[in-house]
Amino acid sequence: MTAFRAATDTHPLDDPVGAALTGPHAHFARRRGSILRYHPDVAPWFAVPDAPGAGDWADAAALAGPGGAVTITAFREPPPDDWEIVFHAEGVQLVDAGVAAEPFPGAVRLGPADVPEMLDLVARTRPGPFLPRTVELGTYLGVRRDGALVAMAGERLRPFGWSEISGVCTDESARGRGLGGALVRAVAHAIRERGETPFLHAAASNTGAVRLYETLGFVLRRRTSFLSALVPQRWPAGAPATADDRATIVR
Repeated sequence: MTAFRAATDTHPLDDPVGAALTGPHAHFARRRGSILRYHPDVAPWFAVPDAPGAGDWADAAALAGPGGAVTITAFREPPPDDWEIVFHAEGVQLVDAGVAAEPFPGAVRLGPADVPEMLDLVARTRPGPFLPRTVELGTYLGVRRDGALVAMAGERLRPFGWSEISGVCTDESARGRGLGGALVRAVAHAIRERGETPFLHAAASNTGAVRLYETLGFVLRRRTSFLSALVPQRWPAGAPATADDRATIVR
């Protein structure tokens, strides 16, 4: 079986999902063999070896279940031929290179009670995956206008020493006021206060967002590919992950 690459073997941002799930986010991890994934209510991301073999895909299928999605931030090798690829896009990974991070007095801290509104805003603006427990991954800040949530940004992947800014979105009614940039700077400020460095991902085709992040002080670190593929419905159902299958790294 292919050994899972330890987070210390390479730069943590080369495999941010694996580095997070064997580090600060280990308590969200589910493991089977060499495959790691977030709890399915928290985030869709899986970590797989650079060159996954048949056994690795079988382990990923067991974690996802028949018809389930295996979603990867750094796609290198295609899944088996009978898996359906439902999403594949080129992306960029950007890192802090002098962001003018500062608090945003107009922002409010968001938590579990705000999740229904956050999910509604995400459905309207489509910034990327956001699930019922994603808010547990880190600090989420929002802006309200007349009581309604109109903009937000927060944290997602957290390899040691790094934190990914994600979920950046603004309702159409509130665009053009600089809310997205102000929230990104505020989240970056909170990350730096912990002694960590902000980074983020974006679709390469979303040139407007990439330009905004570059204007704020992020620079390209590397290009990557995002992939989501469905396990065949007739895939033999493996045993669900147990306590022994989960990442047990102690912080």
